[in-house]
Amino acid sequence: MKKLIVGNWKMNGSLSANQTLIQSLLTGMPAEACHVALCVPSVYLAQCQALLAGGFIDLGAQDLSAHESGAFTGELSGAMLKEFGVRYCIVGHSERRQHHAETDTLVALKVQRALACGLTPIVCVGETLHEREAGKTEEVVKRQLAAVIHVNGHCISEIVVAYEPVWAIGTGKTASVEQAQQVHAVLRSQLRAASNLAGRIQILYGGSMNAGNAALLLAQPDIDGGLVGGASLKAPDFLSIISSAP
Repeated sequence: MKKLIVGNWKMNGSLSANQTLIQSLLTGMPAEACHVALCVPSVYLAQCQALLAGGFIDLGAQDLSAHESGAFTGELSGAMLKEFGVRYCIVGHSERRQHHAETDTLVALKVQRALACGLTPIVCVGETLHEREAGKTEEVVKRQLAAVIHVNGHCISEIVVAYEPVWAIGTGKTASVEQAQQVHAVLRSQLRAASNLAGRIQILYGGSMNAGNAALLLAQPDIDGGLVGGASLKAPDFLSIISSAP
C-alpha cells in the first residue's frame, strides 16, 4: 500500500499563491510518487479543482457539517464538497476541537456524514502536552477513536486516521520516532479489534512533519503517511516529504 501525504493549508493561501504552489508541485512530482492530497480553504476549492484536474494530486477539504442540509449558516455539506471533486476531508482537527469546541460525538457524526457522501474522512486524534505529561496519551487517543468506531463501525475501514500530538502542531516540536510509532501501534490495534478490514486503514502522522524528519517517520511500520501543515505551503519542502515516502 502506497503512503499517503496530505497537505493541510489551514487558513493560508491566495489565488496567485495557490496557482504557483500547485504548478510547482505538479511539475516536481516524482514519477512514482505516493498518494498525495491537498486540503485547501473552502473558498479555493473551485480554483484548486481546476488546477488539479487530470493530475496526480487529490483535492481535500478541511471540515464539513454534521448536517445534510438546512438552516446552518456558514456550514458546508458533504454533498457540496463532493460536487467540487473533493476526495478527502479532515475531521476533528485539534484546532477545531480547541477553538470550535468540537466534541468526540460531533466528530463521529461528521465522519458519518462524510462517509455517507462518498468522502474519505481523515479523522484526527491526539493528546495535549498536559495529557501526555499526565500519562494519558493512550487513554485520550483511544477514547477519541472509540467514539468514531461506535458510530461508524460498519464502515470504519473506509476512514483514514491521523495522529496529531497537539503539543507538536505548529510548535516545531515533533514526537520522537519511537513516540510516534508507539501511538500508531496502539491505534492500529484498536482498529484491528473493530474490523477485520483494518489492514487497509492508513494511519498518518500529523505533528510537524517536515523535510528533515519525514524519512525516519515514514519508515516506521505503523506510520502510513503524513498530515503536513506548514511544510505543505512550500513546494520544495512538500516535494521532499513526498520523495521520502517509500
